[in-house]
Amino acid sequence: MTNPSDAKTTLPVIMRGATVTLHYEIRLPDNRVADSTFDAEPMLFTVGDGSLDARLEESLLGLPQGEQTRILLTPEYAFGNPDPEMIHELPRADVPDDLSLSVDDLVEFNLPNGDTVAGTVRAINEETLLVDFNHPLAGMNIQFIVNVLTVEPPAEESVEEAKA
Repeated sequence: MTNPSDAKTTLPVIMRGATVTLHYEIRLPDNRVADSTFDAEPMLFTVGDGSLDARLEESLLGLPQGEQTRILLTPEYAFGNPDPEMIHELPRADVPDDLSLSVDDLVEFNLPNGDTVAGTVRAINEETLLVDFNHPLAGMNIQFIVNVLTVEPPAEESVEEAKA
């Protein structure tokens, strides 16, 4: 005869299409915190909706509700390696005169289609700006610290679509 308290309760795990609530922190190699939700509202997202970088989502797959862990990620599994083709020289004339810029400033630029893209100013001279459009954490090893608060599995039809 088995004791009912011995029966393991299966906790939901993070999978594609699941709705997840979690706290996270991203730490740099020198242990500085780059981003954190631990002192704010937790993040709520559906895996695959683009709210979280796809490489970070991959590191969460299979974690159960209630899991607290630290995941060490190299650049290719975090924010990628810097791409030299993402560094562009832009005419100073394209920058509004009232915008005061310094090297290492993170600036949003408007694209012709109306979207915005962030870039880090790497150099400034009279004629041009050198702007790096790589993610600011590209090329860095990071610690991804997570506390998975809730996991809602995807609806059955979503699971079937994901398998197809």
